[in-house]
Amino acid sequence: MKELLTYIARNLVDHPDAVEVTEHPGDGGTVLELRVAPEDMGKVIGRQGRIAKEIRALMRAVAQRQGTKVSVEIVD
Repeated sequence: MKELLTYIARNLVDHPDAVEVTEHPGDGGTVLELRVAPEDMGKVIGRQGRIAKEIRALMRAVAQRQGTKVSVEIVD
């Protein structure tokens, strides 16, 4: 899961070396925290949060196929 989120984020941003994903247990599943360069934050969030919503939906779908739960947090 962590690798998939890293791959998606690195392909969206201008500074792929600044992408960092950390994984830790959360309420009933895994929490993935995504950090990007400040100037790339808009590319990851998108207009009205559309890209962020799609990233979260994709990660939930993959996790459901694996029988787990995951949530994605985009951190400043």
